[in-house]
Amino acid sequence: MSRTLAREIAFQALFQLDFNGGDVDTRDQYEELAIETCLTEGRKISADNQNYVRKVVKGTRANLSAIDPIIADHLKKGWTIGRLASVDRNLLRLAVFELKFDPSEKRVPIGVVINEAVELAKRYGTDDSSRFINAVLDAVSKATDA
Repeated sequence: MSRTLAREIAFQALFQLDFNGGDVDTRDQYEELAIETCLTEGRKISADNQNYVRKVVKGTRANLSAIDPIIADHLKKGWTIGRLASVDRNLLRLAVFELKFDPSEKRVPIGVVINEAVELAKRYGTDDSSRFINAVLDAVSKATDA
């Protein structure tokens, strides 16, 4: 359960950074501030999970130029990354990072990544977010053999 909470905290930091990510010169400062803010909201997680949050947030942000096209390739015609709801956009980014870019030796299984993203979408997204997230991530996982 603690990794689930860590993933939720990482999502919250990514969501925050989507609105106020700073420019190139201050990106690292904004990332640290967002991570620390989300980590100190009264929820206790282990040092290992705190490191996981940092790795996922920084890794997702560092790979956005590769992650966003993967997501865009699986959206309906006429849709762009910028047109997505911020919750959906950041859940997809987090999940695609875990599926494709996580450098850990022990990667999170595809089904776990998708399920966790769907559960977060149910909690934070619209009524349609969970189905949308599931469909896009299923297509991404099948197309790229994550």
